[in-house]
Amino acid sequence: MLVLFWVLLFLAGACLILLMPALWGKQLYNTYRGVRAVNCPETHAPVSVRFNALRAAITGLSGPPKLRLRNCSRWPEREDCGQECIPDAVRNAPAQDAAGSLTKKRIPHLPVLIAAAAAWVLGLAWHSEYLFRPRWMAALNLTDRQTRDLVELWTPHLLTVAACLLFAYGTAWVMNWLGARGLLQGIRVAVSLWLVMAAAIMIAARSAIPRELLWIEGSYTFLAVVLMGAIIGRLPRRLFLKDSE
Repeated sequence: MLVLFWVLLFLAGACLILLMPALWGKQLYNTYRGVRAVNCPETHAPVSVRFNALRAAITGLSGPPKLRLRNCSRWPEREDCGQECIPDAVRNAPAQDAAGSLTKKRIPHLPVLIAAAAAWVLGLAWHSEYLFRPRWMAALNLTDRQTRDLVELWTPHLLTVAACLLFAYGTAWVMNWLGARGLLQGIRVAVSLWLVMAAAIMIAARSAIPRELLWIEGSYTFLAVVLMGAIIGRLPRRLFLKDSE
């Protein structure tokens, strides 16, 4: 199954293209995360505010970070304020960092393994003779004998398992970094990674991939990443880690 090699190429290309922006974005995100204590310009009383760190990281990739508050201890009653406290919040260190209590969340391994296994089983069914194997063989001009020889090899299956595991852990790492939880968040993160990788492989391969094969493998990988994102995002962490939802 050539999809194995393509997925690995997706991952390698995405890493090369996104390495430096990802590192810079992570630095910006860590800079603006956390709760900060400031004096409210309206009441001159102490309040706790939190930046939208994700927005700051994304906008900071193309210029100065655009800072907005994500929440404040006076909200929601004064959620429509002008956020004049932002300059003071920038100068103040996050309370977690000052106290040294910023904890690093762990990646729940069991949901990742379940997600990777589910994607691999989906691939077996997708490329079976009952679904798309005949069209897949025709797109690659393979005979029945060549296909059987390919199926009997261990290397393609091991590469498929490795690709599924790598993508599942990548999705879990991004969700852990963003603090994202839930079914829709998991699917959103997984599909976003898939789009980046699909763009990278399309730029690299251009028109070298037959359209029929592109449709078969593109549909499979899309459904696989949706499935992985849903499993990783939906399975509650408290079943596998001592971590609250």
